[in-house]
Amino acid sequence: MGICFSRSQNDGDDSDHHAEFAGGNVTLVTTKDAWDQKLSEAKKEHKIVVANFSASWCGPCRMIAPYYIELSEKHPSLMFLSVDVDELTDFSTQWDIKATPTFFFLRDGNQIDKLVGANKPELLKKINGIVDSEPRHHT
Repeated sequence: MGICFSRSQNDGDDSDHHAEFAGGNVTLVTTKDAWDQKLSEAKKEHKIVVANFSASWCGPCRMIAPYYIELSEKHPSLMFLSVDVDELTDFSTQWDIKATPTFFFLRDGNQIDKLVGANKPELLKKINGIVDSEPRHHT
C-alpha cells in the first residue's frame, strides 16, 4: 500500500498533472469556494462525497487515480472530488492530511469515514459499504 509523506525536492513541477486526477465523474477542486459549492450541491442531492486528497508528485496517488475515476463511473449516486494538496495547502492542513492519498467520506459535510493510502481493495470495500447502506431513492 503506497503512501507519500512529503514532496521530493528534485521533482519538477508537472503542469499537466491535473488530467490524471480528474475524469469520469471526478471533479477536480482547485479553490475553497469550489469545495463549498460541491459540498452544498451534494447535501441538496443527498449524495455522499468521496474526496481524494492527493499530490501530482506522489506515485501511489497517480497509481490509484485511474481506479478512482473508474469507481466514480460505477457509482453515480456518490460525488467524487479530487483535491491537490499543493494547490490547496492551507485547506489540506485544516483536514489534517498527514500522507497522500487520503480519502474522506462525507455525509452533509461531516466525515463518516477515512482511508489513508492507495489501497484499492479497502477503497472499494468502503465505497461498497456506503452505497449498500444508503436508502434507495425511487423516482
